[in-house]
Amino acid sequence: MKEVGSKILVAFALLCATQVSAQIVTEGRIVFERKTNLEKKFKNDQRVRRWLGDNKSKTDQFELLFNDTISMFRPIDSDLPDDLQWATSKSVVRQNFKQDEKLLILDVVGQKVHVIDSNDVRPWKITDSKRNIGGHLCRKALYEKNDSTRIYAWYAVDVVPSVGPEGFFGLPGAILGLATEDGGIIYFAKEVEFKKVPEKEFEIDLRKKDIYTLEGLKAELEKRFAGEPWGERIFEDLFRWL
Repeated sequence: MKEVGSKILVAFALLCATQVSAQIVTEGRIVFERKTNLEKKFKNDQRVRRWLGDNKSKTDQFELLFNDTISMFRPIDSDLPDDLQWATSKSVVRQNFKQDEKLLILDVVGQKVHVIDSNDVRPWKITDSKRNIGGHLCRKALYEKNDSTRIYAWYAVDVVPSVGPEGFFGLPGAILGLATEDGGIIYFAKEVEFKKVPEKEFEIDLRKKDIYTLEGLKAELEKRFAGEPWGERIFEDLFRWL
């Protein structure tokens, strides 16, 4: 009996050690699927809605590479034709948490605009609501950007680095789900892969690039698109997550 009891204790200890090691993952790759409700996005633009035809939503793929000090969020290129490419924008976000720096590559009317600024600090409200995303138990958190904008996030406590899509972070675990309050845009992790990410994956060549701050870019766009009826939508698309 003593021998059996010892084996059980050893097995239990190994199981606990495995669970603990799984909870301290510090690098890997997360694949996200983003669904955009085009009817909600263009609800006030009848001309664009006619262009959409029967297309009510659009799905885009992204990946988030990360370790304990840096993350890279970027779209996944596809060889398939995309007739609705114009309907959504795709940004690149690299965050260096040690240096408190965020690099954005924003899609502004078909042009790539580079922005360097500090990381955003958001006052999250953590709730008791939970759900399973991609096999990971996630807890729901709320960010009230302003009086009319709320953003929901679901974070996994077993993926330690505080990272997420679109540069969202600041929760005790990686964000595997992100959504606007009306459900118009939803990110959900489809795959979480734990692996070592080569340093070159985080590199971005900034030579010969015009670099803005967020405030500088806002001022430039306000000047460029002043009086344009579609300027408000461009602002909304660009700064929804910023």
